[in-house]
Amino acid sequence: MDTTYIGETEEQFAQLEEVFEKYKDVPGHLMPVLQEAQGIFGYLPYEVQKRISQALNISISEVYGVATFYSQFSLTPKGKHRISVCLGTACYVKGSDKILQRIEERLGIKNGECTPDRLFSIDSCRCVGACGLAPVVMIDDEVYGKLDVDKIDAVLDKYIAQEESGNDD
Repeated sequence: MDTTYIGETEEQFAQLEEVFEKYKDVPGHLMPVLQEAQGIFGYLPYEVQKRISQALNISISEVYGVATFYSQFSLTPKGKHRISVCLGTACYVKGSDKILQRIEERLGIKNGECTPDRLFSIDSCRCVGACGLAPVVMIDDEVYGKLDVDKIDAVLDKYIAQEESGNDD
């Protein structure tokens, strides 16, 4: 199983030490270190930011500033299955806000959060470029269009059943 979904481990921190060694003499090393750290952990928790700060001999505020400035970085864990609900105009007027609310209810988390088992995370977005299919939800790389509250239940049930059976098809 991919350890980025079960919390920080000693193995991950050992990999991070290798990243520090790789970039120790490279000018402008903060960005590539943050990118590789996020690849190892799946996000940039405070403990990882603190370790980067110490290893690169820069302030924690500089690490945090860069990590929060660039949208590619996340300070919160993301789920194995990333759910993105479009709240753009076309989707919103067709009920995507109600779909988001239903997903939050089903998974017991809010927009921007991750389930405790790190299987699912929810994020909203402004447009996925599929306005003709509104309302649209993306799960991982799959686009689900023309949804409503009942249809999203069936989609979620499919992913939940996959996880329960241990099948990633």
